[in-house]
Amino acid sequence: MATQTLNAPRATAIREKVDAFFATIGQGMNAYMERRSRMDQINHLEAKSDAELAKLGIQRDRIVQHVFRDLFYV
Repeated sequence: MATQTLNAPRATAIREKVDAFFATIGQGMNAYMERRSRMDQINHLEAKSDAELAKLGIQRDRIVQHVFRDLFYV
């Protein structure tokens, strides 16, 4: 009589789910760290006067777009 092991595909499926879970966590951490590092830039620019921002060519209501200009087409 022959026997077969049917656990291999299930173990692979579980491994893929665990990998996907940690990949999602990693992506979330990357996004958080990217956003956090840019908050310092935003706060720095918001602390400037309108005249200082004008010298930089930035309008106060466009600070966020300026800081994230490399990620978004505005």
